[in-house]
Amino acid sequence: MTDPKLWSYKEIAAHIRVQPDTVRSYRKNGLLPDPDLVEGGRPYWLADTVRAWAARRPGHRGGR
Repeated sequence: MTDPKLWSYKEIAAHIRVQPDTVRSYRKNGLLPDPDLVEGGRPYWLADTVRAWAARRPGHRGGR
C-alpha cells in the first residue's frame, strides 16, 4: 500500500524525532534520498520514501 502524502523537512523531522535543521543537514550531506517533488524551490518526499529511508538508517529503528 502506498502513502501519497508529501512530507517536508518538518514532517520528516517529526517522524525521526530530530530538528528540521538536522534533516536539512542530512540532505546537504547526501544522507537523505532525493526529493520526490520540488515545488517552488522546496523539496518534498513521499511518506513511503521517508519511511523506507528511516528503516534503513544505521543505528535507528525506523522512526516511530
